[in-house]
Amino acid sequence: MSVKYYDWTAYHADMRGDKVAIVDLDTHNELTYQALEDHANRLASWLQGQGVVKGDRVAMLTPNCPEVFEAQFACSKIGAICIPLNWRLTVPELEYILGDSTPKVLVFDTKFTDAAAQLIDLCKVPSQLQVDEEDANCSYQQALQAASGDYQAAECTLKDVAMIMYTSGTTGSPKGAMITYGMNFYNAVNLGIPANISSNAVQLVVLPLFHTGGMNCYANPILHAGGRILLMRDFEPGRALAILGDESLGVTHFFGVPAPYQFMMQHADFAATDLSRLITAGVGGAPCAEAILRGWIDRGVPLIQGWGMTETSPGGTALDANDVMRKIGSAGKPLLHTEIKIIGDEGETLPRGEVGELLIRGPNITPGYWNKPEATESSFVDGWLKTGDAARFDEEGFIYIVDRWKDMYISGGENVYPAEVENVLYQLEQVAEAAIIGVPDDRWGETGKAVLVLKPGQTLDADAVVAHCIANLAKFKVPSSVEFIDALPRNATGKVLKRTLRERYVDANAPAIS
Repeated sequence: MSVKYYDWTAYHADMRGDKVAIVDLDTHNELTYQALEDHANRLASWLQGQGVVKGDRVAMLTPNCPEVFEAQFACSKIGAICIPLNWRLTVPELEYILGDSTPKVLVFDTKFTDAAAQLIDLCKVPSQLQVDEEDANCSYQQALQAASGDYQAAECTLKDVAMIMYTSGTTGSPKGAMITYGMNFYNAVNLGIPANISSNAVQLVVLPLFHTGGMNCYANPILHAGGRILLMRDFEPGRALAILGDESLGVTHFFGVPAPYQFMMQHADFAATDLSRLITAGVGGAPCAEAILRGWIDRGVPLIQGWGMTETSPGGTALDANDVMRKIGSAGKPLLHTEIKIIGDEGETLPRGEVGELLIRGPNITPGYWNKPEATESSFVDGWLKTGDAARFDEEGFIYIVDRWKDMYISGGENVYPAEVENVLYQLEQVAEAAIIGVPDDRWGETGKAVLVLKPGQTLDADAVVAHCIANLAKFKVPSSVEFIDALPRNATGKVLKRTLRERYVDANAPAIS
């Protein structure tokens, strides 16, 4: 039996219409739940007027702003699929995503006008709306004002696709993880319990909303509960601390990758900021250094660690605040509506203490990847999602992420897959062989190191390599260092031994994962 999707904004508009749902900290605009419902209704009406029907895609190229949520809820009313785009990507990278998803509408911020114009032309996007925070007559606002607010509601179930979030692919091209209404609902439940989310929750949102951490840790769960979110377009540690310490704003929740916590902890105002109202401060996206954990605990704020992926909506595990110091380095235990097991090379379930690949299943798991049936099939075994992470259970059932089962590394909370960067490096005519590994970085957690073999008689310097990458990749994917060697280490079948490169350039005791 398919379970019906229920309209979140319609419910809260009826129950608490005058309550502020979203605050744009840059424009100081506030949206009550009734206003959010009205805007979503009007946008839904306009979209249907453009021929958008259930299953059609609507892409968003915007910074953190209320319009992202207006579009998300407008799409849910008519069964359209919302696609938040990573504005850090280059036009060629975004062109691939739009070519794959074929949206009928592109909503873009005026900051990205040039990129949007190129994409609309390259990808033949039929309709577009421009958002301008300083222009009340921008096409987005005109559309809302002109629309009646009447629309034909779509019958959606928890199995229907609500959103596509693109992640870098191990083969070098991005994959669109399909996010269902059920995934969003169960993520709200799964995270709501350990994060103490209620209608009284107030969150400062600093992660970009094109990222699952920005959208779903904990913004959507808080809106599901009838709470309030404060949107910050650009993270600045001093300003973030001021907001956290502002009694009038009453921030109770915060989520970030380790870097924002580190930057705030290093700020001169950290020691004097009143953090007493913080109920939950979550950290994920990458392992959090013990020094950061202890720094915040010393201020009375235990950071709740967890593990997840875009494909898990994203909550997968959480470490209770009471266990933070006792289980430093642990990702915690599976969330309520999830199951996790760890398997060996032959697919056997491993006992506690042994390292293997982490598998997860539950109603919070993606049904697969947009337009990529092969990738979908290869990512699942008997209903379990293969995460690509190497992990172990300890004797108490706490999960430790040991390393990546695959070659992916995380830089500043963003997944980077070496194959994608290697494909760009091979565009250089001087390059014969290329390999990328993640290396430790004090600021970003990890950054890429390019290891290159040049063709005979060719010359190339590191600056030229980096410049080429900057022109073709998002900044977080650009390698921070370049090494030239005579030959890449390979096994008998010709596979590059990333393990050997890690041993050479990172740590002689690096895990033996190829």
